[in-house]
Amino acid sequence: MFSKVISSAALGIDAYLVEVEAHLEGQLPALTIVGLPEGAVRESKERVNAAIKNSGFRFPQKRITINLAPADIKKEGSAFDLPIAVGVLAAIGLVSFEDLENYIILGELSLDGSLRPIRGALPMAMAARKAGKRGILLPKVNAKEAAICKDLAVIPVSDLNETVDFLNGAVEKRPFEIDIDGLFSKSRDYLIDFSDVKGQEHVKRALEIAAAGGHNLLMVGPPGSGKTMLAKRFPSILPDLTLDEALETTKIHSVAGLLPPDAALIGTRPFRSPHHTISDAGLIGGGHIPRPGEVSLSNHGVLFLDELPEFKKNVLEVMRQPLEDGLVTISRAMLSLTYPAQFMLVAAMNPCLCGYFSDPNHECSCAPQQIQKYMARVSGPLLDRIDIQIEVPAVKFKELTSDATSESSEIIRLRVVQARTVQQERFAGKPHLFCNARMESKEIKEFCQIDVQGQELLKMAITKLGLSARAYDRILKVSRTIADLEGCDGIKPEFVSEAIQYRSLDRTMGTGL
Repeated sequence: MFSKVISSAALGIDAYLVEVEAHLEGQLPALTIVGLPEGAVRESKERVNAAIKNSGFRFPQKRITINLAPADIKKEGSAFDLPIAVGVLAAIGLVSFEDLENYIILGELSLDGSLRPIRGALPMAMAARKAGKRGILLPKVNAKEAAICKDLAVIPVSDLNETVDFLNGAVEKRPFEIDIDGLFSKSRDYLIDFSDVKGQEHVKRALEIAAAGGHNLLMVGPPGSGKTMLAKRFPSILPDLTLDEALETTKIHSVAGLLPPDAALIGTRPFRSPHHTISDAGLIGGGHIPRPGEVSLSNHGVLFLDELPEFKKNVLEVMRQPLEDGLVTISRAMLSLTYPAQFMLVAAMNPCLCGYFSDPNHECSCAPQQIQKYMARVSGPLLDRIDIQIEVPAVKFKELTSDATSESSEIIRLRVVQARTVQQERFAGKPHLFCNARMESKEIKEFCQIDVQGQELLKMAITKLGLSARAYDRILKVSRTIADLEGCDGIKPEFVSEAIQYRSLDRTMGTGL
């Protein structure tokens, strides 16, 4: 007796089809799963056995072999429970073969036969559509997420009995549908706003420039100056996610199992803030079968590293490649996966160990050597990859108690979107370029030309501060973004001067502290 059920598994942020083959023969009763199953897949035999019996079916007392093809790729997760159970029941004639080839079947079984949610429903639904399947059967909790994939019948089921009845034609179920455009527009709202922040106008200006050009940013200031508050509101001034960006972001969170049960689509830009005790695998991604890390979960959004010098040095250094390339490749002996990592880095740090160096309201208790040692925890090559470095002083009492209304995120976002539109027109025909921060040397030479006065300013800054070639390029990119915000085709000397001011750590180190 033989049956074949089509299922699916995630590989990176995409998915592929898996054929679940069931073979029964009259030998001593046993259930064996082959095809490189991982722990959760191997344990499915116990769940399948109990679920079939508790759903009122007879479990066959035969030797059962389950093959997961292709057999040369490791299979993980619990989504194979339902297709294995259906395959066993089909092999003994309790499930019709008529529709088994037309549907992808997914689901984790409880011992009573009910279904639990799975990871990666969206990429699996996309794989089903690409393969030309009629539809997909999966747990009700995952129906919203899978229904984002258009032109595919999404059939939500609650237990094994309902699945069998549907496949046998005993019940009819209407495909689950959602209004993607309505859902997308509804999920774009941010709960926090820049108007909540008192004072710090020059820092807001730096954040606006960073948002307009896609630049990485570092804030340096004493405790309580508002660094975290500003960082949390930073995504609210970024341009809205496009539908393609939202789908890619949702796929990453779905594969990682981090998509909220009531959410079908991530409509706002992600904001991830890992603790400084995170490992390099947690930040970049890893594991026996590589999972996405924080840099990938921040894709099309913001990765905020608070207390930057407190992160382990090796953790910070592994970020250099994704910061440059916008993706991260994780290699293992039998597998190599690439995850997108086009995030904006926003970092914050104190100016010294006690936090009060250069603060007029508090006395710093650190010796100069301690300050230098503390600042040296962040390497030069990493600082070179951060375009904007801004000092965040303590907020004055007058500003805290002021009744003046600050600009809202919506007003700032309008200027940011306008600058981004200019950049998209400039980089038309270059799909890898979508903002100034992504320019390479060739584009910098073409689009960041400055006059003689601007060159003199740069020459003076490089001579005094000892800037690297990478920092020189960063200044030109930021100058280009300032010009875009001001609506200027050329880069004026005052734009270059402002961009130089956003290299505060270079100025500090250039003076010996």
